[in-house]
Formats: sequence, C-alpha cells, structure tokens
Amino acid sequence: MIGTGYVGLVSGACLSEFGHEVICVDKDPAKIATLRQGGIPIYEPGLDEIVAANVRSGRLSFTTDLKEAVSNAEVIFIGVGTPSRRGDGHADLTYVYAAAEEIAKALTGYTVIVTKSTVPVGTSRAIEKIIKATRPSAQFDMASNPEFLREGSAIEDFRRPDRVVVGCDTERARDVMREVYRPLFLNETPILFTSRETSELIKYAANAFLATKITFINEMADICEKVGGNVQDVARGIGLDGRIGKKFLNAGPGYGGSCFPKDTLALIRTASELGAPSRIVEAVVAVNERRKLDMAKKIEAAFGGVKGKTIAVLGLTFKPNTDDMRDAPSLVILPYLQEAGATIRAFDPEGHKEAAKHLTLTYCSNAYEALTGADGVVLLTEWNEFRALDLPRVKAALKFPVMVDLRNIYKPTQMAEAGFHYVSVGR
Repeated sequence: MIGTGYVGLVSGACLSEFGHEVICVDKDPAKIATLRQGGIPIYEPGLDEIVAANVRSGRLSFTTDLKEAVSNAEVIFIGVGTPSRRGDGHADLTYVYAAAEEIAKALTGYTVIVTKSTVPVGTSRAIEKIIKATRPSAQFDMASNPEFLREGSAIEDFRRPDRVVVGCDTERARDVMREVYRPLFLNETPILFTSRETSELIKYAANAFLATKITFINEMADICEKVGGNVQDVARGIGLDGRIGKKFLNAGPGYGGSCFPKDTLALIRTASELGAPSRIVEAVVAVNERRKLDMAKKIEAAFGGVKGKTIAVLGLTFKPNTDDMRDAPSLVILPYLQEAGATIRAFDPEGHKEAAKHLTLTYCSNAYEALTGADGVVLLTEWNEFRALDLPRVKAALKFPVMVDLRNIYKPTQMAEAGFHYVSVGR
C-alpha cells in the first residue's frame, strides 16, 4: 500500500484484517516511525485497534523502503494524495505519477497495480504508459479500485461496503482482485467488474451526486425559511421515496472534507475539457461556496451584529468523528465573524490540533469552558456530545441565551421552553 494517509492506512489495515500480508509505504520517516511505535497519525474510530492487532499478528508492517516493499508484492495499491491543483481545480497527480515511476523500477514479477486514490478518468492508462516507458519488460496489469469510505465510519464501510468497484482489462487481473476481496465475496457483497475508465468515473459520479443532494436540501431549507416550512419534514417526505432515499438530506452549512470539494472541482474540469460540461455540478460547487458565507451572515444577524462580542463555537471539523479540517465550513465562517469584530472561543473533541493550523482562536478544553462568558453559542459540527447539552447550564454560562444551531440538533419548541433565542436551518 503506497501512502499512509487516510485512504492508504485505513485500506491497508483492513486488508490485513482480511488475512493478507500488507506492507504500508510512506516517504515520511516521522509518520512511519509513529506507526511503528503504535501511534496513529489520523483520527478514525477503531483504526488504532485494528492496526495494533494486525501488527501483532505480523500481517501489517510499515516502511519507507518502496523497493523492498514492492519487490515481492502480488498486488500494489497506490493510495497517495490527489489534492486539488492550485489555479485550475484539477486533481494534482504528481504523487501518483511519482509512485508509478518508483514502482516500475522495483517490479520483479507479474503484479497487479491498483489505483486506490481518487483519480480522473484516464489516469490508469497514464500510469500504465509511465510504467511501460520506465520498464518496458515489466509484467503487470492495471486496475482501478476506488474507495467509498466515509470519515468517521471508514472501518465499517470497508468491512461491509455497499459495493466494491473494480476496473480492469484482463481475466488474470480479475482473478487477483477477486482473491483480494474474497471475504466480501463470501458475504455476498456486490462486486462490480467494469472497465478502468468506468470505474474511475463511478467514484466521481457518486461523490458529485451526494454533494448535489446536500446542496439541494440546503436550497430547500432557504425556501422553508421564507414560507414557514420545516426542512426536516421536507427531507423525510422526499427521503421516504425509494427513488430518492433519506441519506445526505440534512440541511446545514454546506459540505466540506477531503472528497466532495476536490472531486466536484476535478469532475467539472475534466468534463469541460472533454467538451461535455457538467452544468449541474458547476451549480452545486457555486451554491456550496456561497452557502458558507450565507451561514456566517446568518450568525451575524442572529447576534444583532458581532462587533465586540464573544461567540462560543462548538465543533470545527467538517463532520463529527474525524479531525479533518479540509474545506470545513468553519474555515470560511469563523474568519468572517472575526473580520466583523467577533472573538471566538471554540471547542472540538478532536479537531483542535488541525484547526490551529488554519484558525487563530481561543481553544477550550470542553464545551462549557467555551460557553463561559460568551454572548451566545454557535453549533457548527454535530458531535454526539453536543446533542445532549445541559441547557440550564448552557444558559447560565452565557451572557445572553442565544444559540445558532447550523446542524438542527435541537427542537425549536424545546429551546423556546428553555428560554433561548434559537436560530436553526430551514425551520
């Protein structure tokens, strides 16, 4: 497994749990040292136990030596980062192509080389050309095997996926990939074998569609606020339709994270260059960017202006059960409030370290510390511990009983009875 970021580490650990011998490779000596010492460089529930158990069993190991790791491998997964490229939004494939060249030099026998990273359509073919040019005698097949892991529930997603998608051109490669996922075959998990280009597009299409659902319900929330409707009832009313489904219909401050923002941009750029522009996805990206700023203004209005005020913020990461700050709504909302004159006191159960790289705030050790003496509170991320706050204690800690709930955690009637000026989304 080349790369020990989110995708590489989770996938490598779970594949070792399937009974395979997995070597995870990374160029960062500090990260490999941490993993060898039992540390986990990312926060993902349950990952530390799986890594520890499989290291003890001898099935999982870590190294900086790609040549040694690759030389006897039957399958090589490329799981390095593909961030958005500055300037044009394309996926930056620098790390992918560099890994391909190194792999080519280290191959010793027939190997299936698999792209696990999220890559634009055609990347697998480009990797194949790089390897053949670097090592014309190399015996290998290429495959595309996109990941569909949700941060915060990635272990369960890998163990019990909705489906596994594999794109490859030869029966030999299919046989190898069937063996890799043999435990899931036994569990009758749907496994779709298709072409490499189709496999690559499935990943982008899935993420773009989910991002569209989120953006759609956010626009419905805006309409609800204008007419006195309830977006949660709207979401339930349409989600019960089997053709639509109930997931990803929670109104809020917009999507963020490691996948949706960069993948929607990459799809837009690819589609445009192919002469088949995706107008729907273009609109989704534009609406989502505007959404974050709109939510900042919503907070400002709820406080009657924020100049000179102290605001308690609960939750900084883009979603709960992760420390990931990539494209989190907080990265737009909080600087706006600070620019408008607010002081921010914040608490996030896991996100402080990552947030501090981007935001200069007063970081608190728990929710009630953040609340103490603030002019009001904003709920930005729906961590479970924020779902059952002691409301009388919250009210007593605040100067004014103002709560802006951008995740609709609480019921308006409950908050009114508790004496709060309560503002939520689409209700």
